Amino acid sequence: MPVENAAAQAVGMAILSLMFLSAAIWNGFPLIFYDTGAYILEGLGHIFLVERAPVYAELLFLAGGNFSLWPVVTLQALMTSFIILEVGRAEVPGLTLRGLILIGAALTLLTGIAWYAGQVEPDIFTPVVILGSWLLLFRAGRLSKARLYWITGLTGLAVACHPSHLGLLGGILICAALLRLGARWRLPRPDMRRGLISLATALGLIVVGNFVLTGSIFISKSGSVFVFARLMQDGIVKRLLDDTCPPKGDIPWRLCEYKNRLATTANGWLWGAGSGFQAIGGFTSQSQQQEAGRIIVESLKRYPMMHLRAATYDSLLQFTQFKTGDGIEPQIWIVEPDLRRVIPEQIPAYRKARQQRGLIRFKTLNLIHVPVGAMTVLGILLLLQHAALRHAWDRASLPALVLLGLVGNAIICGTFANPHDRYQSRVIWLPALVLLLAVARNRRALQPVAESGT
Repeated sequence: MPVENAAAQAVGMAILSLMFLSAAIWNGFPLIFYDTGAYILEGLGHIFLVERAPVYAELLFLAGGNFSLWPVVTLQALMTSFIILEVGRAEVPGLTLRGLILIGAALTLLTGIAWYAGQVEPDIFTPVVILGSWLLLFRAGRLSKARLYWITGLTGLAVACHPSHLGLLGGILICAALLRLGARWRLPRPDMRRGLISLATALGLIVVGNFVLTGSIFISKSGSVFVFARLMQDGIVKRLLDDTCPPKGDIPWRLCEYKNRLATTANGWLWGAGSGFQAIGGFTSQSQQQEAGRIIVESLKRYPMMHLRAATYDSLLQFTQFKTGDGIEPQIWIVEPDLRRVIPEQIPAYRKARQQRGLIRFKTLNLIHVPVGAMTVLGILLLLQHAALRHAWDRASLPALVLLGLVGNAIICGTFANPHDRYQSRVIWLPALVLLLAVARNRRALQPVAESGT
């Protein structure tokens, strides 16, 4: 049954969604991360938290999180299934329901997709931004009007669910605009309109979400704080304080009194007990946010090469870190207080989950997921080489945009936060999807080709 058939699409999305929820179903409760409690408190308790994106928090509320967290992860699985279905339809003419299910099964078994689709966290929306961008930029003309509206809205929602996604989509659109300049080389000409509409949709959702919770209009108030924490981890803040804090008299920075007690890691600074960050007001301190911004600017003026080396190293490190399971561990002492405050009736099921009982181990899974991730990245490089030899530039658009998304995600997370396996593992299943679709379209897609294209 071809997936052009409406019944096949419905069946395919249902089966894929069940596959992508398999980790959460096996766990016995939606998977939880350290940030989950803050999103629940913000969305279900209607309390604005500077460090968390309100759009995802409000999605929890709209999805019925007050009664159960299962609807939101089910919605995430359906959205992921829908975007994969649309990419499959666009990339593989004649794709069958059987082929779609095999692709979903391979992704579930060989990658970490199920651990993100079933997690109460906006990480699953990062790959949706990348795939949605490709559809809007390179396949908008092949989509029906209704599907185009759905994909534009879904991509905009995905972008709005996390601040890093704004930078990701913005970078993709800048590269797409540059690509349009290469028309004389017969390169694909991306349709910028839909991408820009999706970006505008995301900005509108963010502004509305912030206004609903605070009554103020803004995009984000925490960006400088996370960058500052990464600069502290890289030693740049310590150097600036050593160079500018006088032994006595007027001090240029409030942090001068903490310069010999700075945390050695970004997480230690932001979340550690007794951290100087908490002592000077934490995320809620406007003066702290302003000082962090001034320190960032001053350090850029004084040590530009130090910034460049640190950002390059952190980005490269982030690109190579993608183990599944980062932070998926017992969350009793961090998350439970927030759950008990707003959804106490869900605590029994939460406590019975394998995650909270410490029964989940990722060592064996990563013996599969990490090599598959590395090999599939090499695989999309091979697809790009084949496309270049054949001058099949349209076929190169999906692997090229996925590779751009992987690089962009690593740069954004490595530079503006700090490297963690979670950030890259949430998107490392995309190369596997690209290769599976290429093989579904042509079983010889990965075989070597002569430079003549024969």
